[in-house]
Amino acid sequence: MPDQALHNVELTILMPCLDEAETLARCIDEARGFLARSNLDGEIVIADNGSTDGSIGIALSRGARVVRVQARGYGAALLEGIRAAHGTYVIMGDSDGSYDFAHLEPFVARLREGCDLVVGNRFQGGIARHAMPLLHRYLGNPVLSFLGRLFFSVPLGDFHCGLRGLRRDSMLKLGLHAPGMEFATEMIVRAALAGLKIAEVPTTLALDGRSRPPHLRTWRDGWRHLRFLLMLSPRWLFLYPGFTLFGAGAVVQGAILTGPIVVGRVVLDIHTMLYAAGSMIVGLQIVLFAVFVKAAGVAHGLLPPSRAFGSFVARFTLERGAVVGALLMLAGFVLAAWSLSLWMSAGLADIDPRRVMRLVIPSLTLTISGIQLLFSSFVLHFLLWNVEADRI
Repeated sequence: MPDQALHNVELTILMPCLDEAETLARCIDEARGFLARSNLDGEIVIADNGSTDGSIGIALSRGARVVRVQARGYGAALLEGIRAAHGTYVIMGDSDGSYDFAHLEPFVARLREGCDLVVGNRFQGGIARHAMPLLHRYLGNPVLSFLGRLFFSVPLGDFHCGLRGLRRDSMLKLGLHAPGMEFATEMIVRAALAGLKIAEVPTTLALDGRSRPPHLRTWRDGWRHLRFLLMLSPRWLFLYPGFTLFGAGAVVQGAILTGPIVVGRVVLDIHTMLYAAGSMIVGLQIVLFAVFVKAAGVAHGLLPPSRAFGSFVARFTLERGAVVGALLMLAGFVLAAWSLSLWMSAGLADIDPRRVMRLVIPSLTLTISGIQLLFSSFVLHFLLWNVEADRI
């Protein structure tokens, strides 16, 4: 087929491959049958990641186009395959026989309706017995999918289904780069952050047809997915936990400031107050981490700008942050001087710690918080130094 014709196809069916000789021919035949029955102008692309079992020869003998991918990894293979695809749309799926390439009509229909990403839902379509490990089916996939919905407001019930359709130009604009299994999560998360139109359709999962162990490693790859979800959600990783720690510490420290809290036989006094101070200091630092990560993410195009963050940056200037930090430090020094005067009035002798520590602990909390804010103002200014205001 001439190159010009290849560049005008509507659909590319893409399969990543690493030693899938046992199942590849069947997958290609199913995909070719679907293209023929649907009267679609399409191609089949095999993104080979270094097969040594004859998979390349099988693909070529079945009329598929082979793209050899040097960089190892599920994501690396798929990304190179998407770049090499000639179709307006791409439907990707594993070549291990677990996905049904003969019935891709729902994916094509949603793509033609204007969706940028269409993800299969195996829980809706049906999972064959033993096709998915119990740990994945009842814990890993549901938990990670729930976190994905919670963090990014993506209405998908199966974040890790490998059968999905996409608009090629939309995906390439996202700058995807994850080389491993977390690529599946990156695709959804980055599409959601970019405001692309995402949908899901029911699909089935069959028992794969290979005799060797799968490439997927449960704990390693599960952690990679979770890590990616957290890294692109500074609100849930930093902001909310930080505010919770800071708020809880402030409430407890404020309650003990004037005297101990007695609940039955339990007495909460200056020792609890000290831990509350630590909670406030750590909480504030975690909140500042959220600000730094958001700023760096926006500056490098990894996170989208937002009205709330832009408004915060406009108000939290370097000068204002430095002034607030300096005032907190000054307040801490005043309390420190007060506690010192109490000690001096006692002739620098022993003094009831329950009295003086009610000044020392808030003094230390304010001083450290002030230092954090003062220097964090400079860090934030540095991160956003050359970023235009309308990009924040």
